[in-house]
Amino acid sequence: MYATHHRFESTYKCRHQRIIYLLPHLLRLPEFLMGWANLYKRRLKVFTTALLIYLDYKAVQMIDSWYSGRRRDDLWEGTHERNAKRVLDLMLQLKGLWVKLGQYLSTRADALPDNYVRLLKKLQDSLPPRPLKEVRQTIEKELGKPMDVIFPHFDEEPLATASLAQVHRATLSDGQDVVVKVQHAGIKEVILEDLKNAKSIMDWIAWAEPQYDFNPMIDEWCKEAPKELDFNHEAENTRRVSENLRLKNELDGVNRVDVLIPEVFQQSSEMVLVLQYMDGIRLNDNVSLEAYEVDKQKLVEEITRAYAHQIYVDGFFNGDPHPGNFLVCKEPPNRPILLDFGLTKSISSSMKQALAKMFLACAEEDHVALLAAFAMMGLKLRLDMPEQAMNLAKIFFRTAVLPSQAFENVQSIADQRQKDMKVIQGKMKLTKKEAKHFNPRMNHVAQHANFAYLPQIDAFPSDAVIFMRVLELLRGLSSTLNVRVVYLDIMRPFAEATLLGGIKTGPAVNNQWIYDSPVHSDLEAKLRQLLIAFGSEKILGIQVCAYKDGKVIIDTAAGVMGRYDPQPVHPDTLFPVFSVTQGITAAMVHWLVDKGKLKLDEAIANIWPEFSGSKKDQIKVHHVLNHSSGLHNAMSDIMRSNPLLMCDWEKSLQLIASSVPETEPGSQQLYHHLSFGWLCGGVIEHASGKKFQQLLEEAFVHPLNIEGELYIGIPPGVESRLATLAVDTEDLQTLLEIEARQEMAPPSSQQGNVADTMSSLPALFNNLNTRRAIIPAANAHCSARALARFYAALANGGSTLPPHSLLSKPPLGSHVHIPTFPPLKRPKKKWRVKRTQNENSSLTDISIDDGGRKNTSTIFSSPTIHDAFMGVGDYSGMAIPSGRFGLGFRRFNTTTGDLRSFGHAGVGGSTAVCDTEHNFSIAVTVNKMGLGGVTGSILQLACSELNIELNLPLPEEFSRFG
Repeated sequence: MYATHHRFESTYKCRHQRIIYLLPHLLRLPEFLMGWANLYKRRLKVFTTALLIYLDYKAVQMIDSWYSGRRRDDLWEGTHERNAKRVLDLMLQLKGLWVKLGQYLSTRADALPDNYVRLLKKLQDSLPPRPLKEVRQTIEKELGKPMDVIFPHFDEEPLATASLAQVHRATLSDGQDVVVKVQHAGIKEVILEDLKNAKSIMDWIAWAEPQYDFNPMIDEWCKEAPKELDFNHEAENTRRVSENLRLKNELDGVNRVDVLIPEVFQQSSEMVLVLQYMDGIRLNDNVSLEAYEVDKQKLVEEITRAYAHQIYVDGFFNGDPHPGNFLVCKEPPNRPILLDFGLTKSISSSMKQALAKMFLACAEEDHVALLAAFAMMGLKLRLDMPEQAMNLAKIFFRTAVLPSQAFENVQSIADQRQKDMKVIQGKMKLTKKEAKHFNPRMNHVAQHANFAYLPQIDAFPSDAVIFMRVLELLRGLSSTLNVRVVYLDIMRPFAEATLLGGIKTGPAVNNQWIYDSPVHSDLEAKLRQLLIAFGSEKILGIQVCAYKDGKVIIDTAAGVMGRYDPQPVHPDTLFPVFSVTQGITAAMVHWLVDKGKLKLDEAIANIWPEFSGSKKDQIKVHHVLNHSSGLHNAMSDIMRSNPLLMCDWEKSLQLIASSVPETEPGSQQLYHHLSFGWLCGGVIEHASGKKFQQLLEEAFVHPLNIEGELYIGIPPGVESRLATLAVDTEDLQTLLEIEARQEMAPPSSQQGNVADTMSSLPALFNNLNTRRAIIPAANAHCSARALARFYAALANGGSTLPPHSLLSKPPLGSHVHIPTFPPLKRPKKKWRVKRTQNENSSLTDISIDDGGRKNTSTIFSSPTIHDAFMGVGDYSGMAIPSGRFGLGFRRFNTTTGDLRSFGHAGVGGSTAVCDTEHNFSIAVTVNKMGLGGVTGSILQLACSELNIELNLPLPEEFSRFG
């Protein structure tokens, strides 16, 4: 009985305690239900208004064709006006996030109809303030002291009221004038709910109108916006931006920015921020701006410079530069005051470089750099459309226009957008029905033209979203103040500084200047010391690879990929190698001869019927390979007047087939610059019945396992691995002096010709169209390791080689040769690396187990293939004895006069050569075009260390051919 009573009493007490615990929560239940009901009402209002506006525009679209001229304009004017009022009414009712969105839209005079801009500008004014009682409660709760103790003087009327907070002027106990930013009570829950609603609307729009998929932007906003609700976060951001601009200005006089940022005081918390008071003019106060004679043009340009500094130099920037976040100092020189760093974005060094590279690519219309920048930032394209990609990027950096020019600006963008969309639809092979749904007629609807290009984008990086938003807001700021800003001019120095800053750090201060890979031999260790001695003064980017007896003894990469590309050179970086291409093309001709598809003494006209006539019937295959066909100047006049004609493969073949020789075939060896490639290319395609690039893959790329690293005409998708050419100005001056001394021409004219040629080559061969063209004499793109492996196979008579050293990363042959969109992942080969030390050699022997798979096939079967390459032995009658060239290759004598080495150099310094007696090959690729002094020193070092006697080409020869 007692036990039962005790259990009852315990149970009663337990239940009583639970009731006491739950009572406060039960009392708050009506408040909770009311809050939930309010959130539901907000959602209902948002979706109702959105649906109403959507149906209104769709209805007007349906009757649009019934009207014309003035009546049609009035129809759309009325539609814009009533829907702009609906948007404004909704935002004023809901406040919170929607006011912030409206403030952003009100700055887009360059992209929205005037009705929206005019009405939404009302949101830039202060909103109704919250009661002082609520403000006092927030301050005392957050700071833990009575408000009167912290702020002896506190202005009851706020200076401004925004969507998230309101700002009051106050005085600290030490007399310091401050402003106190106080977050609205309960705003956090409202903002988070508004974000959900905005996300739902964007999902619905993307479903109803697929071309207007704003999800990348709203997703990034959902991620970043909640950070604005923590004022501790904003305080730290403000200090960091202020410190960045102050310190960098002390160090950098060129890109100095002149702005003010208020000091942050320690009396701050999550919902209260205390800042230094600065007396300034709001940007929408035109009367005061005029009264203080503020130079609006200079003001906006300085704000733009400040943001360029934050983005490109610091990698830490305010993502919300709308007019309400700036003041103008009343004291001359009326410097801009930067406020509100709640939405601040930090980006990585690689993203900073990618954005800078994208900017400069737009400034110079460099499609290769743009596609490489896209790849760096993680922006993946579904389609290969470089022109449309450039149009997309240039929209972000376009010059800000005056409001009076807004209509023409929007119309121009819309027109270009329509043209590009037709191309995109053609590429995507959409049916008429699909195209209509995909690209509905919404010319009169306010739209972000930028997102018309989203169908070709597979993945959109979040960092780029905020970056683009900043650019759009800055452009809106220009329109608000009625000034025209050329962003490409203002921001360029900062973007250049970002890229050049990474490039100027040579081996003395950058331990990553030489790519971090294991050393294969003592020779490679000495080579790397030689490269460090040359440094960044003579080397921009370089690769060196060498094979000895079928094994890799050197595989080194160093430097950067271009003048404005601080990415490090990797072993798989692709370099343009100019006339080194001719050796590859010549080997393709020899491959066809070896396979019985062609004869060296066969008349070309028999293989290529269109080639007959015009005194060319006596030209044989070996004449072309020996540079003695007499067509050395073929098409040179046409190329001078229209250099890009060489990018048209079919047209070039037609023209070369109708050309007329200048000398008798076989009478003189005169170097065939570009004509060599078209002559060989025509022979290759007609003899094989296959396309040039297809045969290159079949003959060498696949058998040697060098996929993705040897091309003549690059495919789409490899742009991120392309090195960019530049000229060594010091070597150029030396070349001018050499040729002036040789009196090859009057000094003045010769200097002009050389200067023009050398300065134009990088621009021409960095061009995307040139890089993608089939130019078999000049535009191979390859890595040194692929090129060295190619010559290693030639050196051993055509036998295939063991796999390349896996100390080299990524493994050679691991790339898909022709990338797809989106890229396909290629299965990785499972190699196992075994290291053994040869007792009689200092070289590390790298043997690779390929899982038992053996490849015993040979590329060439002829036992006299070396004689054929060099034009000796049975082939001596096909080559001019005293000529430098054999049959397609530059041949080199030993000190005793023997011919056992061959290869090919390219203008600027890239080269590849092999020695048949020592079964040795070496390739050097460079992107700083000079006289080959660096390359010559590398070849001499290698031959000296390996005891190979070889009369190497003089440095000038590297500039002579190509």
